[in-house]
Amino acid sequence: MKIAIAYDYMTQMGGGERVIQALHEIFPDAPIYTVLYCPETMSDDFRKMDIRTSFVNRLPFAHKKFELYIPFFAFGMEQFDFREYDVVLSVSTMVAKGVVTGPRTCHVSLCFTPMRWAWDLYHDYLAELKDARFTRWAFRFFTHYYRIWDIASVSRVNYFIAGSEVASRRIRKHYSRDADVIYPPIDTSQFTPNGEGPEDFYLVVSRLVYAKRIDVVVDAFANTGRKLVVIGQGERLPQLKKAATSNITFLGYQSDEVVRDHYARCRALLFPGEEDFGLTPVEAQACGRPVIAYAAGGSLETVVEGETGVFFDDQSTEAVREAVDKFEAIEFDPVHIRKNAARFDTKIFEKRIRDLVDAKRHEYQETFFR
Repeated sequence: MKIAIAYDYMTQMGGGERVIQALHEIFPDAPIYTVLYCPETMSDDFRKMDIRTSFVNRLPFAHKKFELYIPFFAFGMEQFDFREYDVVLSVSTMVAKGVVTGPRTCHVSLCFTPMRWAWDLYHDYLAELKDARFTRWAFRFFTHYYRIWDIASVSRVNYFIAGSEVASRRIRKHYSRDADVIYPPIDTSQFTPNGEGPEDFYLVVSRLVYAKRIDVVVDAFANTGRKLVVIGQGERLPQLKKAATSNITFLGYQSDEVVRDHYARCRALLFPGEEDFGLTPVEAQACGRPVIAYAAGGSLETVVEGETGVFFDDQSTEAVREAVDKFEAIEFDPVHIRKNAARFDTKIFEKRIRDLVDAKRHEYQETFFR
């Protein structure tokens, strides 16, 4: 079976990029097609992969100002030629599911979620742009175009895989398609407890963009005696630093080793966003540390209330503070927390993705080429 992998774009490490790493281990000979690839901001593992980029990657300032070229991403993805492959496995939250394949190529899409900024979070993004009138207008026009393309490209996918039950429901709502659910992989052997008690700080590990809602955590910890460490980078960093007080430390981008060390030492991970799955809560739990999470999205599938963490119902400063107070009154068992994370281990992902891709390929051939 000759297989290719398609992915939206690679500008910094995140959950999607970790899935690509896992898929490369499963299909080491599969080239990876992506609109844009910035090796300087990616793990060294990617330098060993066969990564093939679109014309967008060669445009002026594409690596530093990639947001300017997002209107061309769909067009760039459509230019790749997949005629030589039996299967294309697209990994998508944006444009990768829109690859154009021939009749003999089976297209399986691991869709983390339909584009949230175009669908369920559209009005949230508009509200964020309320003081930028031209950008707000441009976003409306651009999003309208992308919604049309997004729905048109659904028919190019033969089989959908969702990364969680909540993502499966979004795919059914926006695309009217069913999806098998395979949770993203966590290599739990790389995330282990340190055998010691927690130190006196809370932790955030995230891209610092609006949708992650790190602002509510920073506001909740500002001017309190609780220490907060924030690992990650992104466009919201200047605003977050401005709102922070001396008990909040920003470490920027850090290596996997540093992140794992902080997971193992923190009191708890704060996770205020609504994610389709959310890798960081599972990584923290694999290290035996509990999670304080917003009660929505994938967190409801990965965190067990009162056993491996606590939830808060509103993305607000007061709700976060109340959740931290509640957390500090509960005793947590690191062994039990790690056991919960084992449900999402890489070995389970590898077996399920191999079996499903193989089964869908045979089903496709039997259905269309009897």
